[in-house]
Amino acid sequence: MGSKQQTADFIVDQLSPVGQITAKKMFGEFGLYCDDIFFGLICDDRLFVKPTEAGRQFIGQPTDGIPYPNARPHFLLDDKIDNGPWLCDAIRATIQELASLKKPKRKK
Repeated sequence: MGSKQQTADFIVDQLSPVGQITAKKMFGEFGLYCDDIFFGLICDDRLFVKPTEAGRQFIGQPTDGIPYPNARPHFLLDDKIDNGPWLCDAIRATIQELASLKKPKRKK
């Protein structure tokens, strides 16, 4: 089906207090990045966030969803996109954990 640019723009705007948020078009959907850290997807106009322990602790009991066939489960947060402050806090928790897992670049 594909996601609308309008949906991606709205989510990016909601998350702007978190950092440099970008939505990159990928196969009719969008990949979400914060300061070059990939943290989620917008698929079929629904927000999916990479599952992390910090995100799970913040959310409580997240709803899992599959963004596309054969994908790993992600946290489905599309019912929270209108709650900007809550969504920002959830994404901050997720990004902090993902940043700590980021592999250092190899020296050439």
